[in-house]
Amino acid sequence: MNKEIDTKAIEEHIRGILIALGDDPDREGLKETPARVARMYTEVFEGMRYSNEEIAQMFSKSFEQKNESEDFVLVKDIEAFSYCEHHMALMYDMKISVAYIPRGRVLGLSKIARIADMACRRLQLQERIGSDIAEIMEMASGSEDIAVIIEANHSCMTARGIKKPSAKTSTVTLRGRFRDDTALQNRLMLQMKI
Repeated sequence: MNKEIDTKAIEEHIRGILIALGDDPDREGLKETPARVARMYTEVFEGMRYSNEEIAQMFSKSFEQKNESEDFVLVKDIEAFSYCEHHMALMYDMKISVAYIPRGRVLGLSKIARIADMACRRLQLQERIGSDIAEIMEMASGSEDIAVIIEANHSCMTARGIKKPSAKTSTVTLRGRFRDDTALQNRLMLQMKI
């Protein structure tokens, strides 16, 4: 996949949006806005350049696990943000927690945070972020036992429309044993509260 983001097209369209809003894109404060927005979009939508498979390959650095066990690895409260594909509105104050049961290899902990971050750097739905992270984690770690818990604010709910600033959205994605094993789910939820 690895496609480039067309910054020139973004600049042209942002200029058109400024005109459509009734402003002058050539006035002092807006002259460089189309280029700034294009650079920002290149950064915040970087994940759109890669497939889940490519992200898994980028962040699959792992280490041999000497003794297999039923213990899980949990990285809690990874801070992230994304943009809702419905309104292109910010999903913010996002906390992502990812758990997996290693199968012979363990991922470097920073790789888990990088996977979460890259999955968010797309036009997204919160539900799909959880599914994308779980899919990428499965490919990168070799384990099908994955849990992804996300809590976030959505500016399409807090700043516009219904305008409920304290509303948070939580999603839970469970794969493998995390989906089927109630005792494992209980252990995970206990760790989430600590």
